[in-house]
Amino acid sequence: VVVIGGGFGGATCARYLRKADPGIAVTLIETKKNFVTCPFSNLVLGGLRTMDSITHGYGGLTALGVDVVNGTVTRIDPAAKKVALAGGKTISYDRLVVSPGIGLKWDAINGYGEKASQAMPHAWQAGPQTLLLRKKIEAMRNGGLVIIASPPNPFRCPPGPYERASMIAHYLKRHKPKSKILILDSKDMFSKQGLFVDGWNKLYPGMIEWVPAAKGGTVKAVDAKKMIVETELDKHKAAVANIIPPQAAGAIALASGLADEKGFCPVDFKTFESKIHAGIHVIGDSAVAGALPKSGFAASSEGKMAAVAIVAALRGETVEDASFVNTCYSLVGPTYGISVAGVYRIDEKGIVEVPGAGGVSPKDAGDAFRQDEAKYAFGWYASIAADIWGAT
Repeated sequence: VVVIGGGFGGATCARYLRKADPGIAVTLIETKKNFVTCPFSNLVLGGLRTMDSITHGYGGLTALGVDVVNGTVTRIDPAAKKVALAGGKTISYDRLVVSPGIGLKWDAINGYGEKASQAMPHAWQAGPQTLLLRKKIEAMRNGGLVIIASPPNPFRCPPGPYERASMIAHYLKRHKPKSKILILDSKDMFSKQGLFVDGWNKLYPGMIEWVPAAKGGTVKAVDAKKMIVETELDKHKAAVANIIPPQAAGAIALASGLADEKGFCPVDFKTFESKIHAGIHVIGDSAVAGALPKSGFAASSEGKMAAVAIVAALRGETVEDASFVNTCYSLVGPTYGISVAGVYRIDEKGIVEVPGAGGVSPKDAGDAFRQDEAKYAFGWYASIAADIWGAT
C-alpha cells in the first residue's frame, strides 16, 4: 500500500495499516521531512505555542516498519497502479491512499495569488505562512487594523478563522491594546458562533467585529501593495491582512482526475475508495465525506476506516458499516475553551450526523467549565499527535 501525504489522514492510515497487518508493506510519501499541524497553529499566533511544539517527524512510523519516502508525487497512473515522483522515480502499489490536504483557489479573489500571499498571508497551510503572519502582527503598530477574510464552505477547519481571531486578540490585548480585528466573512453564520461571540464580548470587548456575507462581508478583491481589502460595499485599509481563499482538493488529487466539478473527491462512504478510480482511497480534507467536517480529528478517523477497508479488501473480506465521531476544541483565550462534538453514521443519504448524539459546550457554562475545556484542548492535541506520529 502506498500512502500520499503524511498529515492527520495519511500518517494515521499508514500507522494503522501496519498495526492491523504487519505483513502489508506500507510506503508513505511526503514532500516535507516534518509535518506542521494546522490545529494549534492559531496558538502560535497568540503566543501560546511555539512552531517546534506543532512540528512532528516520522520516526514513530518508521519504527513500525513504514517506509517513509521524502518526495513529491507528480503523477498517478491508476491503470498501471504506479505513482511517479519528481526526479523520475516510480513506485508501484496494490492499493493507493491519497491524503494531500487542501489546495487554495488562487484565482477566486481578484488580486490574490501566491505572490500576494507574501504580503497578505493565508496561513491556512501551517509552516512558513504561520510565521509570516505572526511576524506581521508583531511588527504592526498599536492601533492597527487586522483583517481576516473567512472563506465560503466547504473549507478546512470550520471554526478555525474565529479561533484565529481570538488568539490574535489575546496577543493584541496584551501588547497592542488599541488595535482592532475585522472579520470579513463569505458566510452568514459560522461554527460555534454564539460561543465565540460570548467569549469575545467577555475577553475582548469592542476589539473584534464580524461582518457576514449578507452585510457585505464577502471579499471580492485585494490590493496587496496598498493593503486594501475590497468587498461589494466597502474598501478597508489593513495594517495586517489574513486572506483565507476558497479551497479545493490537494493538487495531486485534482491533477489525477480524482475530483468532481466542485473540486473535491467523491468516495464510497464505507471504504473511502474513490468513485472515479478503483483501488484509490481518498481521505481527509480532499474527500467528500458527507456531514463529516474537514477537521484533523475527522481526517484521522477516516484514515483508520480506510486502513480497515484496505486490509479487508486485500484479504477478500467484507467491510461492516462504519460509525464516526468528531470532536473540535477551540480556544477563545488561554483558559477559555469551547467545543463541538458529533456522532455520524452511514445511511442512504451518505454520512449523516446522528441527532442528539453530540452538541456544543453549554452557553451558560461558568469559568471553571471553560478552563476545563481549555485543558481538554491541550490534552486532545497531545493525545492525537502521539497516536499519529508518536513512538510505538
